[in-house]
Amino acid sequence: MATIEIRDLHKRFGEVQALDGMSFSVADGEMYGFVGSNGAGKSTTMRIALGVLTADSGEVLLDGHPLDQSSRRRIGYMPEERGLYGKERILEQLVFLAKLHGVDGAAAKQRGSELLEELGLAERQNDKLDDLSLGNQQRVQLAASLIHDPDILILDEPFSGLDPVAVDVMSTMLTNRARAGVPVIFSSHQLDLVQRLCDRVGIVARGSMVAEGTVAELRARGPVRFRVGTSASGWLPEGTLLIDGSAAHAIVETSTPDDDQRILHAALAAGPVHEFTRVVPDLADLFKEVVQ
Repeated sequence: MATIEIRDLHKRFGEVQALDGMSFSVADGEMYGFVGSNGAGKSTTMRIALGVLTADSGEVLLDGHPLDQSSRRRIGYMPEERGLYGKERILEQLVFLAKLHGVDGAAAKQRGSELLEELGLAERQNDKLDDLSLGNQQRVQLAASLIHDPDILILDEPFSGLDPVAVDVMSTMLTNRARAGVPVIFSSHQLDLVQRLCDRVGIVARGSMVAEGTVAELRARGPVRFRVGTSASGWLPEGTLLIDGSAAHAIVETSTPDDDQRILHAALAAGPVHEFTRVVPDLADLFKEVVQ
């Protein structure tokens, strides 16, 4: 399908350095989680990719070529600030947006009906947007980003404010698009969802990429900790740190990933061991560490 590359983007707003060498790429069929605190540079990066903003320096490439007005039509975009018309009927809006992308009217109507069916809104296609709940309005916004069958999807906080059912519907649609070969980039503060859905994750802070990789790679970058099920005390070997201790369990940290056998032997020498397992941090735990 397509590969999009963000290469060394810089952007300043007055005294604020919004982007400072932002770089990453997303390939065919990849689900990429773009995460960071508010003001980290996520929305600015997306807006530059869409041509809404101009970078001070750097470039955005699609299949190795600089993006222009023509190639940007291949992108489906869902902004954080939803922008559809509240007083207009849902299907009519989708058909209108499809025509703006050069889709024939009859094909646009069929495409819009199919998307609304997939989103569970087939019976509401002639309703006005304002008559829908906020969650259903967000489903329509996703349909708007898909109406022209884009080669790339870029979504800014698509899951914000959704109930669990709507999250599942949207997750399924994005996963299906990725499996069909479409690169999907989305930002989200719901890190448990990012951890579950994404092939790779980029964590940004202060306008730069500070950590990137698969979820497993990122979680492995965290501190090396083990949970030891024992009521014994005073058994910690040299070079380890007791992070948490309770009547039945201890969490110990070491700087050496292959230190597990030494720690286990020390615990066994002090008494019975009922549990011994590596404690792998969640993406949320790692996020807190790398953005500080």
